[in-house]
Amino acid sequence: MSTDDERWLDESAGPVVRPYVMTSGRAQPVRGKFDLITIVVATGPAPQAQIGLGPEHLAIVRLCQEPLSVAEIAGYLDLPAGTIRVLIGDVRDKGFVMVQEPEPEINMQDLRMYEAVIDGLRAL
Repeated sequence: MSTDDERWLDESAGPVVRPYVMTSGRAQPVRGKFDLITIVVATGPAPQAQIGLGPEHLAIVRLCQEPLSVAEIAGYLDLPAGTIRVLIGDVRDKGFVMVQEPEPEINMQDLRMYEAVIDGLRAL
């Protein structure tokens, strides 16, 4: 056995599961786009088991009995935010959670905002 093979068997490394395995290779949710500050809340108690949902999906539903942001969920589960976004999309599509997207502070269609920026630039 080579030195490279031995490092994967080291007990202190813990289990090695790549995030794309949890998401079936998906990098984006099927529907929606969740910011780090998007709030997620469960619609009911976590199911015992559900076909098509892994333990990470069920952990999200359990955690979100109280509203949490995507960033908080990623921190609690120690998973990348991209992976969490895909998993949240899955449980949302099954009706186990609701999401509240953050409201933008500025309406990008508001011409007054652009006029204020141009006026500010002219004043320089």
